[in-house]
Amino acid sequence: MSQPENAAHVPRRTSGPWYRQLYVHVLIAIVIGIVLGWRWPDLGQAMEPIGTTFITAMKMLIGPIVFLTIIGGIGGVADLKKVGVTGLKALGYFQVGTIIALLTGLVAINVFRLGEGVHADPAKITTTETAQQYIRTGESQHWWEFLTGLVPDSFFGAFVEGDILQVIFLAVLFGIALKSVGPVGEPIIDGVRRLTEVVFKVLGLVMKAAPLGAFGAMAYAIGKFGLSTLTSLGSLIALFYATSILFVVVVLGGVLAAYVRLNIFQLFRYLKEEFFLILGTSTAEPALPGLMRKLTFMGADRTTVGLVVPTGYSFNLDGAAIYLSLATLYIAQATDTPLTVGQQLGLLAVMLLTSKGAAGVAGGGFIALTATLSTVGTVPAAGIMLIFGIDKFMSECRALVNFYGNAVATLFVAKWSNALDLDRARKVLSGQLTPAAEPESPEEVPAGTPDPVRHAEMEKVDGLK
Repeated sequence: MSQPENAAHVPRRTSGPWYRQLYVHVLIAIVIGIVLGWRWPDLGQAMEPIGTTFITAMKMLIGPIVFLTIIGGIGGVADLKKVGVTGLKALGYFQVGTIIALLTGLVAINVFRLGEGVHADPAKITTTETAQQYIRTGESQHWWEFLTGLVPDSFFGAFVEGDILQVIFLAVLFGIALKSVGPVGEPIIDGVRRLTEVVFKVLGLVMKAAPLGAFGAMAYAIGKFGLSTLTSLGSLIALFYATSILFVVVVLGGVLAAYVRLNIFQLFRYLKEEFFLILGTSTAEPALPGLMRKLTFMGADRTTVGLVVPTGYSFNLDGAAIYLSLATLYIAQATDTPLTVGQQLGLLAVMLLTSKGAAGVAGGGFIALTATLSTVGTVPAAGIMLIFGIDKFMSECRALVNFYGNAVATLFVAKWSNALDLDRARKVLSGQLTPAAEPESPEEVPAGTPDPVRHAEMEKVDGLK
């Protein structure tokens, strides 16, 4: 991909005082939420509506953003075959990445064997009403549902339910149709791009409440489950976090360095606002729009970003894969359920499918776990109660690994498809090139929010203008 015209002359954004940065506000809000939930648990639990309202507001925008971005991306492609080839490359990468993540979790729990010595009797495990609901949902899941669930019952049903896979399906159909009708569809494609700018401006307004949302979510989590929950199964939490960090730094970092020729630690710094947002809300969905905009500004082709990132949020769940393999083997060890190497590999094959079947569903990690246990039948599903109390404190790590996995996947596929301006990406990650400032105070603009100047620069990057 050629160097975008005048890219080197994009004005540097003044970072401003550190205390006016969005990620600093989110971090402070997280700390305040932890202290509030710890010292005044009842008051912390009362903060739940604040966190859930912010997350709901973000989810409200994700469907339209994904839909409009994909249509605009396909509309800017000269050859529709490129869309299909990019999609196949992405799916191939997703499958390989998920298998490696599952194997990483299996190796870790087999080496440390934290479940041995628990000797839990499945018949005596009492399940809560919430856990029973997860079990029932998981038992009703089938490995093929993520395929049949691609088609929504109605056009607006996909947006109402917030099913990203269905939104992607509709967007790809509409994008191909608009491109196929030629000049007739050009005004609509142009309108889609203008509407995308408006939706992202709405996102910018919502993002101003990110510290408040992170505060509410964290205060509720600590107030509800307590810090003592962390110590009860601290060894399993520590192993999960250590395994996840190792996977991100060594596996994802190795892929990024060896093939894309970029530094994973520079990528961490570039995506720091999204990191703290996910840490506070325990979900990667609010960071999806910001990730798409930042990867596009780095020099990744708009079409590639528009296809790979939303699809990866459902198909490329590295954090969920590590969690599934760790949790499943931990429950098997804790309930004295022996599993041969062949049975463990069989579990891996099932998890490769069930991890995608529960994507985007509330409590998706637990649903995927129970679906796996129910499908295989050798490990008691009631054993999920052994880790139910600490699941909330593992969800942040799952979401973060999923997030970074999709960032690396997009850069990998873009490089593979010759759709990445590598020189520009290096300048952006090193801080030599930053997004242009908006007319208002630039440090107050949330990460990932576009503006007319930045949008024009991104258009040049993609060769759409």
